Amino acid sequence: MDDDAAVRESLDSLFRSVGFATRLHAAPAELLAAPLPDLPGCIILDVRLPGISGLDLQGELARSGIALPIIFMTGHGDIPMSVRAMKAGAVDFLAKPFRDQDMLDAASVAITRDRQRRRETQAVDGLRARYETLTAREREVMVHVVDGLMNKQVAGRLGLSEITVKIHRGNAMRKMLARSLAELVRQAETLGLPRP
Repeated sequence: MDDDAAVRESLDSLFRSVGFATRLHAAPAELLAAPLPDLPGCIILDVRLPGISGLDLQGELARSGIALPIIFMTGHGDIPMSVRAMKAGAVDFLAKPFRDQDMLDAASVAITRDRQRRRETQAVDGLRARYETLTAREREVMVHVVDGLMNKQVAGRLGLSEITVKIHRGNAMRKMLARSLAELVRQAETLGLPRP
């Protein structure tokens, strides 16, 4: 995104020359209104835009739940500006004029980072979906088991027989596809399950 058509067209040509698909935007409203493709990608963003700064747009994108990595470019950057952008998660901050290879390298890093984020999100979503298949009692037993309690202790706390706890624990591990207690503990941490 850049309000300068020549810059947009130059970047479009550069990215297409290496096989990247592009979408060009001249104003923040265009970017915010456009549906995003469900593919790994990144946003190349000029710091100085009409009406809103690129740094403010970065915050707006984050609040809108758009997690695409951002590469900033500017002809008028300074160190505090680049620090602010990087602290907010920007992948790179390139001063104009930049070398084509520097932009391509930054875009490759950003796309790789987005691909990894998508894999992690997909894994957590799958974990959450498996957790949703647990009954209320299986969830309750799981929370106590991952907290380090033995079956007998869980039975005492929940007023169940030890064999019932073993059954619920086994069901929880099977549904969560956990091959070990350690794996079940990691899954509970990933899901942010509360401690009993």
